[in-house]
Amino acid sequence: MKVVITGGAGFIGQRLARALLARGSLTGASGKPERIERIVLADVAQADLGDARVTSMAGDIADAAFVARMLEGEPASIFHLAAVVSGHAEADFDVGMRVNLDATRGLLEACRRFEKPPRFVFSSSVAVFGGKLPDPVPEDWPLYPQTSYGTQKAIGELLVNDFSRKGFVDGRALRLPTVSVRPGNPNRAASSFASGIIREPLAGVEAICPVPPEARMWLTSPNAVVENIIGAHELDASAFGHTRSLNLPGLCASVGEMAKALERVAGREVAARIKWQRDEHITKMVLGWPAALETKRAQAMGLRSDPDFETAIRIYMAERSL
Repeated sequence: MKVVITGGAGFIGQRLARALLARGSLTGASGKPERIERIVLADVAQADLGDARVTSMAGDIADAAFVARMLEGEPASIFHLAAVVSGHAEADFDVGMRVNLDATRGLLEACRRFEKPPRFVFSSSVAVFGGKLPDPVPEDWPLYPQTSYGTQKAIGELLVNDFSRKGFVDGRALRLPTVSVRPGNPNRAASSFASGIIREPLAGVEAICPVPPEARMWLTSPNAVVENIIGAHELDASAFGHTRSLNLPGLCASVGEMAKALERVAGREVAARIKWQRDEHITKMVLGWPAALETKRAQAMGLRSDPDFETAIRIYMAERSL
């Protein structure tokens, strides 16, 4: 079988690809495991995983010609991770709409021409929720996004649900928690600091935290989110019931608790490298997101969260030392 990962050159995309290569198979349209013969990583940049089964394609996910080349041979599974991140989508409305919304619809429309509907995993976000929220947010809570990014993701969820209802794709729309700790450089996501305040101090560098210590976040480690993305792909469509949208499991921690976890794991000197400088724009966005979600459906499906944030830090430290 052929698998396509949009956003495949990104951190989660590459990590997902490596997990699939190690796994060797996925459930196909037959409902049975099928051997993965080819993985296409589609992104604005190329990535080299050093595996002959992987092809990297650089291009514009919103360009129909590029999408047609990417989907040549009708892949059995598509993991749609490509997106303009929250801060960028808020700053540049047109780019956010083109990449996060128009490209998603274009990709779904291309799947309508497939002989067999592919499994389509859409990376959504907790940013689809907003306004005055209960704590935790129930699974059936209405979507009132307060950012352009959240609005684009919410519309994407509705499209995945309707295209699945019509039988064009076998979709899953997964609301990902903030992933921490990510390696690499900061990006334009409003939540980028959630990794930076751990990653940079561990590297001996000061990190600016733009939100107050009491700000709470819904978090997941890279390991857990990749396991849950694959786990959701493997579920039979009947497991989702009336909606293909799903809150992924996570853990709730305040930013202050994250700093304390870093201190317990790496020591007071490392944690002291976090500098608290409030940015009202980022704070408003982060405080508008849910701090905790109900995830009974996902847990009943066998999906999981990290036991605590210290575990996420230790995972990052162990992988960094490899």
